[in-house]
Amino acid sequence: MYRFLLKPKWLVFHVLCLAAIVAMVMLGVWQLHRLQERTSFNDRVSAHTHAPIAPINDLLALPQLDAEYRRAAATGTYEPGREFVVVNVTQDGVVGRDVVNALRLDDGTLVIVNRGFVSNGVTAPSAPSGVVTVTGRLKHSQAAGLGEPSDVGSATLTEIRRVDLGALSQQFDSPVAPMYLELLSSDPAEPRTLQVIKFPGLDNGPHLSYAIQWLVFTICVGVGWVFAVRRHINEQPGRPPKTRRGPPPIADEFL
Repeated sequence: MYRFLLKPKWLVFHVLCLAAIVAMVMLGVWQLHRLQERTSFNDRVSAHTHAPIAPINDLLALPQLDAEYRRAAATGTYEPGREFVVVNVTQDGVVGRDVVNALRLDDGTLVIVNRGFVSNGVTAPSAPSGVVTVTGRLKHSQAAGLGEPSDVGSATLTEIRRVDLGALSQQFDSPVAPMYLELLSSDPAEPRTLQVIKFPGLDNGPHLSYAIQWLVFTICVGVGWVFAVRRHINEQPGRPPKTRRGPPPIADEFL
């Protein structure tokens, strides 16, 4: 009855179904791994953002993974005449740019500071003069994605695509800190036209729902395979038709 399962076309069907099941199981497991990574990242970021403010030099001495998203305090003076704008950014659905300056600390180190967001059409305010004390989130250097152009650090930059510390460090003769600050507060205060960079929302993303979808697709393939086999068996010539089950015949007591 089941010898037809060894015919070439059925073997191809088995292989395709098995390959689809294996691929979808692997994709589901991958989504669960992504969910675990996202959860761990969110937990780490949440813990770092609620940690107490610390001097920037103390945090820069830590591994970058331990320092990222920590709130750091720094005191220094902004480098005059060296301002950059990150173009083509959006915040709350508004297109604009981020204003970036270099803050020179007492030891001569330069800390790149993303001072905030201004919408297009609004003049970017100049950095405060004199000594300032800032508090901000420490962030990793931003890198170009696959196929995206990079900023050429050897050229004189004014407009940049991202806060790439490698490119920006080539604009100065002094050493640049390996992480940059997203400004949260400043003394003296920044103008109101300069908006604080919004903190990204921490959610687990769609990974769990994607994993469930791949599980459902896997079950559908398995059920489809069983249905195809049973249908072929039922359609084989010479197979007796199914009889409808019903109550036993009632004896005619009057005959």
